[in-house]
Formats: sequence, structure tokens, C-alpha cells
Amino acid sequence: MKLEIRTPDKSVYTGEVTLVQLPGIDGLFEILEHHAPLVAALQKGRVKIQGQDGQFQYFEINGGVAEVLQGKVLVLAE
Repeated sequence: MKLEIRTPDKSVYTGEVTLVQLPGIDGLFEILEHHAPLVAALQKGRVKIQGQDGQFQYFEINGGVAEVLQGKVLVLAE
């Protein structure tokens, strides 16, 4: 699935991933391929992604919103 992480200033990450873990306001949650459509509020925390090569990357955010729709995850982070 395609992931894009944006801040108000720039695009932080764009690429194909197999897993995204996000800090939701009610706790951590993961998104995998073929996830149902979703809009979720995010709190301060760490975004964990697993690339196509199996390697993990981490990004710190100060909150924001995530949208999952048609195989794409968009994270609008503060």
C-alpha cells in the first residue's frame, strides 16, 4: 500500500509499505494491506512503518489525522 506522511511544511515520507503503526488518541493501531476505509485522530507519538524490504523506520509526530482509503494511507502530522 502507498503511504504519505505530510507536515504543514513538507512531505516527510512517500513510498510503498506493508505495515503502518500509528499513535491514535485511544492507543496504538496498525494498518495492513486491504484495510477498511478509516479516518482517525492521532496523538503525539511514534509512527512505525515497515517497507517492502522488511526494514522498519520510525517518525515522531505531535498529533494529526490519518486517512485510509483505497490502498493509500495519508498521515497529516503536526
